[in-house]
Amino acid sequence: MQVKTPEQSRTIMTDLVLPSETNPLNNLFGGELLARMDRAASIAARRHSRRIVVTASVNHVAFNRAVPLGSVVTVEAKVSRAFKTSMEVFLDVWIEDRESGDRAKANEAIYTFVAVDETGRPIPVPEVQPETKLEKERFDAALRRKQLSLLLAGKIKPSQASELKALFD
Repeated sequence: MQVKTPEQSRTIMTDLVLPSETNPLNNLFGGELLARMDRAASIAARRHSRRIVVTASVNHVAFNRAVPLGSVVTVEAKVSRAFKTSMEVFLDVWIEDRESGDRAKANEAIYTFVAVDETGRPIPVPEVQPETKLEKERFDAALRRKQLSLLLAGKIKPSQASELKALFD
């Protein structure tokens, strides 16, 4: 299976925030943003694996800045690391100032997807070869996040969380 770069899975979705998508403060509903992120992340995971993918978990979401009505919002997604059958997808959400056109990071999230065959059984995915400094940082951190998740779920013992132990040695 051919190794792929995060750039090969890059997905960019840009849209306008409409009145029906906002809360009483005229900001984008969090659930609406989550749905947009899930769609972008699933496309990135599918581009990486070239398989059917299903959302396994939403590992992290940070709503750092409100997304006001009328904003142009851009969701960028890339596969940050692949494991046997799963892929971690890192998302950055940007809002564009209506007058100046300046972009500011509003939110970020990390989703996990699993590639499956036509019967829903998990299947192997290509490895990821990060290229940029940011991609390498996200790639390295993905293993720590996975080990922490498995540890908290009781699927591995603390002694098996080698990346987490290294943080405290």
